[in-house]
Amino acid sequence: MLAPPPLQLALAALALLHLTLSSATVFSATSLPDHQLLNVTQALVGTSQTSECYHEELLDVTGNDDRWKWRLKLVHRDRLSLNNTAIFRNHSHRFHARMQRDVKRVASLLLRISGGGFHDGVAADGVNDFGSDVVSGMDQGSGEYFVRIGVGSPPRNQYMVIDSGSDIVWVQCQPCTQCYQQYDPVFDPAASASYGGVSCSSSVCDRIENPGCHAGRCRYEVMYGDGSYTKGNLALETLTFGPTVVQNVAIGCGHVNRGMFIGAAGLLGLGGGSMSLVGQLGGQTGGAFSYCLVSRGTNSSGSLVFGREAMPVGAAWVPLLRNPQAPTFYYIGLSGLGVGGIRVPIPEDIFQLTELGYGGVVMDTGTAVTRFPAVAYNTFRDAFIEQTSNLPRVSEISIFDTCYNLSSFVTVRIPTISFYLSSGPILTLPASNFLIPVDDSGTFCFAFASSGSGLSIIGNIQQEGIQISFDGANGYVGFGPNVC
Repeated sequence: MLAPPPLQLALAALALLHLTLSSATVFSATSLPDHQLLNVTQALVGTSQTSECYHEELLDVTGNDDRWKWRLKLVHRDRLSLNNTAIFRNHSHRFHARMQRDVKRVASLLLRISGGGFHDGVAADGVNDFGSDVVSGMDQGSGEYFVRIGVGSPPRNQYMVIDSGSDIVWVQCQPCTQCYQQYDPVFDPAASASYGGVSCSSSVCDRIENPGCHAGRCRYEVMYGDGSYTKGNLALETLTFGPTVVQNVAIGCGHVNRGMFIGAAGLLGLGGGSMSLVGQLGGQTGGAFSYCLVSRGTNSSGSLVFGREAMPVGAAWVPLLRNPQAPTFYYIGLSGLGVGGIRVPIPEDIFQLTELGYGGVVMDTGTAVTRFPAVAYNTFRDAFIEQTSNLPRVSEISIFDTCYNLSSFVTVRIPTISFYLSSGPILTLPASNFLIPVDDSGTFCFAFASSGSGLSIIGNIQQEGIQISFDGANGYVGFGPNVC
């Protein structure tokens, strides 16, 4: 796919005008709506946690289009029996636990971008376009979104956390010196015909952060901001995505693991570094992948697709920015914010990525709540408060300082929230992506917060319901045209 020129960007944005505000929508400046309705009753229904458990993934044939021919039907992880407890089915408990983890996630991300290390990798071979469904982890134990893939030969199915802010692929492995509880049996490399260790002298070993060496084998160690970690051997292994088999993927085989990945077998890094899955697929997919994250509280699934054919026609494309100081992360240009169809008076340079790698706007699947620098957030929030003065306010809850009691409402009229993207399109969010229930009794909060730094982060709550595509080879990020 050729890089979309500016004219195509503008036409793509205008082509999306027919979408309703029940999903994220790209508008031109002359057609921006000023309000929308939030269905309070429907949002509260989504907070109910069912006791249904799901145990089998399904392979579904959805048509002759190679981009979507094979899809793994996955489930929201809080439907798994591992998480089927009374306290876990309580929405308020899930919300507070998630916000605590989100604070740690953001702190870790800020530390890494300001001076932490990053992983590199090596290319794999034999890859075609392939896909797998994505399930939301917003409302459950740990991690954010999960895919189900096969590891080894024969493939052993495992749930994996996907993370656009990570540059490594790893799974828990037998023998386990220390492993957390996961849904599937822990992967045993001795039972895989395709498993191969990596020697300390290998170029693969040289490309990871601070490699170790034991008995001639390359060792890795990854620490996360929430106290989680994984340690073990670096290996080359076969991964299976539906009918597609990818050989010689460099993965971490973790024998000592701890942390917040309860239920998932490991992590599938989708970052911009060469050690991530995207980086290892290299020229086979051109750094191209697309995902669609479904709304919280639903039983449906989104999708994650790799390859050139995954790039949609009709998306609104904006430039993909790179930070040499933090090559893992995907940055976009943001020039401003809108409330109620009116651009909020925030200096554009607040969102700019400097030559020294400071500031900027990161798209991150692992962060839930979108953060902005304090000056931008305060102005943005105050504009929203001014236009919602008719709604009953309540005290701050967790990281949210702007909350409302909507228990007596069926629907409420609220101002639109828009992101002014640097190349011209304006992304207007559905109401459910910025005014969210924090309990099951009608308390809703404005789902943004201050980053406490110069960095802005577009979190997964605000990304829900819209197809987001990354064209690494041509340097673009696409929004739409599909919704999920």
